[in-house]
Formats: sequence, C-alpha cells, structure tokens
Amino acid sequence: MRSRTPKVLHRIAGRTMLAHVLAAVQEAGADRVAVVVGPDREDVAAEARRALPDVAIAVQRERRGTAHAVLAARDALATPTDDVVVAYADTPLVGADTFRRLRAPLGDGASVAVLGFEADDPTGYGRLLAEGGRLVAIREERDASPAERAVRLCNAGLMALAGAEALATLEAIGDANAKGEYYLTDAVEVAVQSGRRAVVVTAPEDEVAGVNDRAQLAAAEGIVQRRLRRRAMLSGVTLVDPDSVHLSADTDLGQDVVVEPHVWFGPGVSVASGATIRAFSHLEGAQVGEGAIVGPFARLRPGAFLEAEVHVGNFVEVKNSRLERGVKANHLAYLGDATVGAGTNVGAGTITCNYDGAAKHRTAIGAGAFIGSNSSLVAPVTIGAGAYVGSGSVVTADVPAGALAIGRGRQVVKEGWAAARPRKG
Repeated sequence: MRSRTPKVLHRIAGRTMLAHVLAAVQEAGADRVAVVVGPDREDVAAEARRALPDVAIAVQRERRGTAHAVLAARDALATPTDDVVVAYADTPLVGADTFRRLRAPLGDGASVAVLGFEADDPTGYGRLLAEGGRLVAIREERDASPAERAVRLCNAGLMALAGAEALATLEAIGDANAKGEYYLTDAVEVAVQSGRRAVVVTAPEDEVAGVNDRAQLAAAEGIVQRRLRRRAMLSGVTLVDPDSVHLSADTDLGQDVVVEPHVWFGPGVSVASGATIRAFSHLEGAQVGEGAIVGPFARLRPGAFLEAEVHVGNFVEVKNSRLERGVKANHLAYLGDATVGAGTNVGAGTITCNYDGAAKHRTAIGAGAFIGSNSSLVAPVTIGAGAYVGSGSVVTADVPAGALAIGRGRQVVKEGWAAARPRKG
C-alpha cells in the first residue's frame, strides 16, 4: 500500500477493511472470533476490539506462512467448536451469505471447504484441482503442470474446517516447501490423504478480490458503493444520480428519502423517512429527522441533530447542535454547540461564536425566536423563547423571552457629504 497505515486499516465506505470482515463473519453467525496480528500491531488489535469488543487477539511472532498464522490462535482453536472459518482482513468484499455457504458443506460431512472462483485470467493464482466432484489439491502456479495451469477454478484463500478436526489438520501441515513455510492450502491434501472429504464453494471473482495497493482499494470502494446504492434504492430511497452519491457502510436512509446528485455521507449518518438531501451536501455523524430538507451545499458535522421538518439551506454548517422541529436556517449560517428551539428562524449570515480560543461554549435559543441576518451570538448565551435579535447584532448577554435585542452601532447619516467629497478621475 506504500503507507504508514497498516493495510487492513485502510477504509472502504468509511469502514476499515478489518471491520468489514468482522461485520460479515458476525452477520454470518460466528459466535467466537479471533484476530491474528503481527508483533507490535496494537493499532490493528485496537481496531478489532473497537469493531467487535469481545474479539480474541492472537499474535504471530514470526511470519512462517498462512497455516502458521492460523495456529497463532491455537488457544481459540483448542476450544471445542462446531466449525472454523478462516478469513482474511485484506479480502473485505466477501459477504455474510458467502461465509454461510462456505460453512454449509461441513454440516454434510466435509472436513475442509475451500472458497474458489472462476478467473477470467487465472495467471498467478493457485488452482483448485477436483476429481469426481471432490477437491483433491490446491496447486500453486509455479508447481502446476501445463494441464493444471489451464484450470480456471482458482483459490480465493478462504477456508472452513470441521471444528473437531481443525487443530489436528493444521498441526499436520508440514513445511516441506522452498520457503520452509506452513501453507494453509496444504490442509486439503492432509484431509484427503486421511480419507476425509474436501470440497469447493464458489463465489464471484469480484467478491473475493484482495486489496494490496491503492488501485485495488479504489476498485473495492467502487464495488461497495454500488452495493450500498442498490440496497438503498431497493429499500425505497430515491437516488437521483446514484453514481454521484457516496455512502458509508453504516449510512441509514429511511423510506422515501430523496438524495440529489453529489452528496457525500460519512460514517454515522441516519436520515429519517421523507427527508430530502439536496445536491452537493456533506453529512457526517449527523441525524436528520422526518421531512427535513438539507442543502444544497450544506454541511452537517458530527453531533448535528435535526428534528422533523427542519430546513438547513445553502452554505449552512451545523456542528454538535440540536435543531428542534421546524427550525429554518436557509442561508449562510454557522450553528455550532447550540440548541435551537422549535420554529425558530435563523437569518442569513448568523453565527454562534462558540470558541473563545481555549474552550467551546454553548448557545441556547428558545422556541419561536427570530434571529436577524448577520448576527453573531457570542457563547455562552441564551436567547429566550419568542425573542427577536435585530439584524447585524453582536449579542453578548442573555436575551429574555419575548424581548428585542439590538447590539450594533447607531447609524449616522451626514447629508450632502458625498457631493462635497473630492472625486478622482
């Protein structure tokens, strides 16, 4: 990846590749999960715990092959279990249904199930060799005969092992290869040589694609985005121009939501039914209520909470603020660290001055207030229910309910001044 960030912590649709895999295996029904990490990779372990708090962490101190990596989780393997599924954190597109299908043959007596795919170009992949409907070996390309290289059924790397036999199968794998490493693929021959059955489960090639560089990361992002958009539309969401909308893995869009072109949803966004997100808006860590309208060109930052029928218009930014039902802030405003009461109108150019250079402070605006255009509300400050703030005011003290606050210099008009002023040219 040519990155200081570990490969599996790179993100697709706002979620790390590792978290994508953990979410899929959990959805597939895994009741215990162990993640194998390299030495001094507490960052990867921390992300695993964040995504799945009860995950077990095992450390592979030496890199001696894929089977050696799996055996680093020996404690987890030694615990009685029905089945063991081996997944890879850099193969983030495999869905829960595929994990369930991979495991299914074990319930019919198979000892090993390998995930495979029909490759358009099999060059570089290990080939899955089958006889009479049973898998007999996985042959790496460098070791394959010309006939075996013609096989297009390739190894995706993922594997399921019958739980009662899993540890013994892995321990029987030797290192008699050029690199002196222990390969998980050899589990097939171990099983076959002991008279047990190995099978292949297939998946589409794009689902089992691994990610090893930024180009493949971008390709995976494209696949996930197409999945997320389709899922949203099939659930009753209108995406006016689907290809221009960016979704996160956890984006929650309600029925009859309309999303106009060029909208970006970061992590942690939910939009309730009937809301409209207009073009070129950016949302992250925000909740949008029923029938609300956001944008165009609006930004909702983390902690923004818009109740039903709120209107947030062009070039309005909301951060860590609650806008209660029916609030309107239609133009050129910044509402940060604020509570805005129901039915309040916030005029163009209004800002909450929430930061004093050392700490953040809150602004509270009561229901039905009217904040005139180009006003600055210097927090901490409270504007009472039904109060008015005159346009162009700088408000530094609380305003009682129903009062009018004007905080600006008095206008002075000098008659005839312009005519008497010397003009150039």
